[in-house]
Amino acid sequence: MLFSLLSIALALLPFAAGTVHDIQVGGNNGTLVYDPNAIAANPGDQVVFHFHPKNHTVTQSSFASPCGHLAGGIDSGFMPVAENTTDNFPTYTITVNDTKPLWIYCRQAANTPASHCGQGMVFAVNCGQDGAANSFANFQAAALAVGSSLSAAAASSTAASTVWTAAYGTATVPPAPTGVPVTDVITLASSTWTTTYTSYPGSPAPTPASLQGNVIKVTVGGPGILAFNPPHVQALPRDTIVFEFHEKNHTVTQSAFASPCAKLNSNGSAGFDSGFFPVAANATTFPTWNLTINDTSPIWAYCRQPTHCGSGMVFAVNSDESSARNFSAFQSLAEALNGTAATSSAIPTQTATSSHTGGALQNVNGLGVGGISLVVVLGTLMTSF
Repeated sequence: MLFSLLSIALALLPFAAGTVHDIQVGGNNGTLVYDPNAIAANPGDQVVFHFHPKNHTVTQSSFASPCGHLAGGIDSGFMPVAENTTDNFPTYTITVNDTKPLWIYCRQAANTPASHCGQGMVFAVNCGQDGAANSFANFQAAALAVGSSLSAAAASSTAASTVWTAAYGTATVPPAPTGVPVTDVITLASSTWTTTYTSYPGSPAPTPASLQGNVIKVTVGGPGILAFNPPHVQALPRDTIVFEFHEKNHTVTQSAFASPCAKLNSNGSAGFDSGFFPVAANATTFPTWNLTINDTSPIWAYCRQPTHCGSGMVFAVNSDESSARNFSAFQSLAEALNGTAATSSAIPTQTATSSHTGGALQNVNGLGVGGISLVVVLGTLMTSF
């Protein structure tokens, strides 16, 4: 009798413990998927989510609102995983309490056209069979419809404002691109960190070229030259742009695309400004001024010596050369608004005032208000990609 009871107890033990269901979240090739994307589970079963690169969540929603966090519902928080991770993926476990459907989505880039949920990254437990009203196919279709709606709204917003009036004068300029909040896990050499920034169309990846960054040399002016050489560059976070000042007396001053020859000032916060660097015609050594890149968004600059900006002496970092807001368009706007053919509505150029003594290196660690600065956080961030 004792043997029989023991046998029954051992036979029932696996059912009492429940089944473990392993779900892969994302993939090393960047796929936006839960694999498998739907399961049937019994009360007491455990669902273990294994997070792959880059940064996803397991967040509970409802069938009626597939990409919205259900009040009081489960949420793993963001799980950033480095690109080169191949094992020991972080996990998040939930226990199934009943046989009711459980609807899950990734809330990365929520409410933007880049929404993971809006691209079909959803998961279900105990959903209806194929053909049923609450089937997984219908749930995913509803999520994709959310994504289509977000993309359509963004396109409509852009179409509604195809041109803007420049900050002064009568010229019109293309609208600014829409940035998307992004969180990435950066792995470089032996270092790994999480960074959050705003990604713009055509902007570079946030991974530095090296832990120290590259050095990019730009010559400012020269004998009879009113130009930056090269006039525009692509730079990664941690790169340093070294401006080497040649004849005669120039500055590197931050502006905005729509106001190319005016020093940037927004909400009381001013953009960077090197100040004037006078250099003699017979100089053999040249002063320099450094700008450290902390962002991937476009940066616009000019020389604020009278008439120089209006003559086309402007500069750009990370301009999207495939868009209407490219460097040539910026330079043309500067010439149109402040050149010799500009109307009296153009703002007056600033006069040369103070000059530097010596050519000591200067480090500028911020970019003023030209964009959302790159933020490096050594931990898990509960924000976008």
